[in-house]
Amino acid sequence: MKAVVMAGGEGSRLRPLTINRPKPMVPIVDRHVMAHIIELLKRHGITDIVVTVQYLANVIQDHFGDGSASGVHIEYSLEEQPLGTAGSVKNAEHLLREPFLVISGDALTDLDLGKIVEFHTSRAATATITLTRVPNPLDYGVVVADERGYVRQFLEKPSWGEVFSDTVNTGIYALTPEIFRYIEKGAFTDWSKDVFPRMLRDGNAPLGYVADGYWTDIGTIEEYMRASRDYMQGKVNLPRVGERIFDDVWVEGDVEIAPDAQFHGPVFLGHGVKVKGGAIIHGPTAIRDYTIVDTRATVDRSIIWRNSYIGERAELRGAIVLRQCNIKSRVVLFEGTVVGDQTIINAGAVIGANVKIWPSKEVDEGATISSSIIWGSQGRRVLFGRSGISGLVNIDLTPEFGAKLGAAFGATLPRGASVTTSRDTHYTPRMIKRGLVAGLPSAGVNVAELHDVPLPVARIITHASDAAGGIHVRLSPLDSRVVDIKFFDADGLDIDTATERKIEGIFFREDYRRVYLDEIGRINEVEHISKTYTDAFFRALRTDALAAIARNFHLVVDYANTNASTILPPILRWLGIDTVELNANLDAQLLFQTPQQFEEGMERLARIVPVLDASFGVRLDASGEKVFLVDDTGRRLPGVQALAAVTALVMAVNGGGTVAVPVTAPRAFEEIAARYGGHIVRTRTTLGALMRTAAANRDMLLLGDGTGNLIFPAYYPISDGLFATVKLIELLALRNARLSEIIRDLPRYSMSQARVPCRWEFKGKVMRILNQQYQDRKLDQVDGVKIDLGDEWVLILPDPDGPFFHVIAEGSSDEQARVLAEKYAGLVTGLQ
Repeated sequence: MKAVVMAGGEGSRLRPLTINRPKPMVPIVDRHVMAHIIELLKRHGITDIVVTVQYLANVIQDHFGDGSASGVHIEYSLEEQPLGTAGSVKNAEHLLREPFLVISGDALTDLDLGKIVEFHTSRAATATITLTRVPNPLDYGVVVADERGYVRQFLEKPSWGEVFSDTVNTGIYALTPEIFRYIEKGAFTDWSKDVFPRMLRDGNAPLGYVADGYWTDIGTIEEYMRASRDYMQGKVNLPRVGERIFDDVWVEGDVEIAPDAQFHGPVFLGHGVKVKGGAIIHGPTAIRDYTIVDTRATVDRSIIWRNSYIGERAELRGAIVLRQCNIKSRVVLFEGTVVGDQTIINAGAVIGANVKIWPSKEVDEGATISSSIIWGSQGRRVLFGRSGISGLVNIDLTPEFGAKLGAAFGATLPRGASVTTSRDTHYTPRMIKRGLVAGLPSAGVNVAELHDVPLPVARIITHASDAAGGIHVRLSPLDSRVVDIKFFDADGLDIDTATERKIEGIFFREDYRRVYLDEIGRINEVEHISKTYTDAFFRALRTDALAAIARNFHLVVDYANTNASTILPPILRWLGIDTVELNANLDAQLLFQTPQQFEEGMERLARIVPVLDASFGVRLDASGEKVFLVDDTGRRLPGVQALAAVTALVMAVNGGGTVAVPVTAPRAFEEIAARYGGHIVRTRTTLGALMRTAAANRDMLLLGDGTGNLIFPAYYPISDGLFATVKLIELLALRNARLSEIIRDLPRYSMSQARVPCRWEFKGKVMRILNQQYQDRKLDQVDGVKIDLGDEWVLILPDPDGPFFHVIAEGSSDEQARVLAEKYAGLVTGLQ
C-alpha cells in the first residue's frame, strides 16, 4: 500500500516557527515532524510514499530528496496554488492506482496504521476516517459514528454548546481510488467540509475507526510545546534518536558537557551541543545540534533549535529559540516567548511572557519587551560601536560575514586602491581576517597583508604605505569569545562616522561592487614592516637623550605573550637599554587574560622590579596600545596616576605646554599645569575622541585617557604602548629623575565611582532632568553632566554601549568621594 503524506501546510498559527519553513519541517525534539511520520510508516511496512507539497515546497524536497536516506521511496506532487486537503491528493491521482493511506505530515502520532488498514480492507470501504478521543475537542473536527462504524455527523471546530462527541478526526484516512469521483480536479476541496459530506449525501458513508494511541495536531505554539514535552516524557511510542547517557538525558552524536553542569531530565542534546560550566538544564528541554549553552545559563522547559547561542547567566523559562539565534549574557526569556530565526537579543534584555519575535530582529541591550515584534527593522542596522565592529566569534562574526564586510568596505574605496590587513596572534581573528581578505579583492581593492602585528604598528604602516585604509582584527580585551574589527583611514586613524555609515549602508543593502575578472584586486605581502615602523619611531625621539638612556636605564617588560615581543626588543637593544623580558613567547592561548590573571601578572611584575633595581616595569596590553606601569620601588601605578606622572614629566621637560585629559580626570591635572606654566584641555572619555583631538592638535605634548592609553602627537596621533615605553625612558633621562620621585611630587586627589543600571528608554529622561536641575552648577559641558560642588565635583555619564550610567566623584577625602558617588548614584536611580 502507498501512503500520501500531506505536507503543503503553511502553518500560519505556528508563526514565527513557520515563516522560513513549511509546517512539516518544524522539528519535534530529534526529528522534523514529517520525519516522525515517515518513521511511523516504515514501522508498518509502508515505504512507497507520495508527498503533496505547496508552501516552501523546495525545503521539503531538498531535505528528503527521493527518500533513500530515510529508507523509503518518495515521489512529489506539487500544487501550483493551494488546493485544500482533498484537492492536493486529487492532484496526485495519477500516482494512486490502488488503495492508499492519507496521513498529515504535520501531526505527531504513534497510532497503529496496520490496524487501520486491516479494518478498512475487511469492510471494503471507500473511505475510513481514523478517529481518536481528546479531552478538549474545540479545535478539531468532531465526528460521530454509529454502532456499525459508519460516520453520521461532522462538525468542524465546534463551540462547547455544539460539542456532541469527544471523538475527533485525526486526518489519517484509508482510501480507495473511487474516492476521486467526489473531488473536482483543480478546485479547492477539503476532506471534512466537502468530500465526506458529499459521500454522506450520496449514501456512501465513510467508516470511522477509533484508534488507541497518541495523536496530536501541531497546530499552535502550545500544541507544539506539548507534543515536544510528551515525546521527551516517553508518551509517544516512536523510535528515539541517539542514546540515553544518564538519568533521562538523551544525546545524539558527540556533545561536550562540563563536569559541573546540572541536568534534570528529560533532556535531549543534539550533535555538537556544548553545555558549559555551571549551566542548569531542567526538562523537558530539547537543545538541537551545534547549540552552545554558556557558563551558568539556566534553561528550563525550553526548546532551542540548532546553531544557537545561549549566553552567560541567561535564563530561559518555557521559551522557544529558533535557528541561529544569539541570546546574549543575562537575557531573560519568560514563559511562552518565541524568538525567530537569526535574531539577536543583546545582553540584559528581558522578554516578557508570550512575546513573539519574528526572524532577523535585534533587541537592544537592557531593553524590556512586553509586546511582540513583527514588523520593523530586519536585523541589525548598526554595525559599528566604540571598538569598531565587535561580536561573538562564529556567532555574530563568521567568515561569510567577514567576506561581505570586506566587500562593503572595498566598495567605499576607488578601484585599484590598497587596504592593509592585520591581526593579533590569536587564531579566531585569523579566521575572520581571512574572510575580510576574501571580500576586498571582489570590489577591485588590493590587499597589503601585514599578518600578525601590534595595532599601533598596523596604523603606522597603513599611513607609510600610502594605503587607502586598513583593517585590524583582534581578540577583545574584555571577552575571549569576542572579536573586534578596527577600520582605519589613509592616515591609519579610525574611520569617521560618515564612512562607518557608508559601509553599513552597502552591507545591509548588499549593494556590493563586483568588478570584472581583470579588475579583481591582488593580495600582496608588505615587506620591511619592522624597519618602516622603527624608522618612524626613532625620528620622534630626542637625540640629546640617547646617551643618558643607554647609560642609566634598566627595564623590566612583560610582553604578556603578545606580538609586541617581535617589535620592541630590537629597539631596546639598539638603544642600549638593559632589559629583562617576561612572557616574551607568542602564545595564542594566553593572549586573553581574566582580571584575576592580569592582577597576578601585575603583582609579579611589582615584586620583580625592585629586586632587579630596575628604573621601572611595564606591561603591554594584547594590542600593544596600553601601558601598565610599576615604579622603581615596586609600586603599581593606577591609570590616572600614571597619566598624571607623565603629564608632570612632559611639562617639566618642555617648560609647560598643552596636555589633554578626559573630563573624568581629577583637578590635580590643573595643579600640575599651574606648577609648570602649562595648560590642560578636557576631552570626551573615549580613545577615539582623544585620537581625533590629537590629529587636529599635533602641537599638544600628550593626551591620555587614564586607563593606560598615552598619545604623543609629535610622534603620531595614536596610542602606541611600545613608543610610550621608550618615551617615558626619554623623559626620565631628560629630567634626570626616578619615576618614584615624580609620583611623590604629584598633588593628592580622592576619586570614587559607581555604576547605575538604567533602561535605555529612561536615559534621555534622566539626562534632561539633570541638565534642568543643575543648569547653574554645570562644569565642562564636554561629556555627560558635570556638577560643580566647590572644591568637589560629580560627573554623571551615560554609557554609550550599555543600559547604565557611570557616576564619578572627586571629594576632599576618599570617604567624601565615596559618599558623593553613592549619593548621586541614588539620585540617578530615583529619576528613572
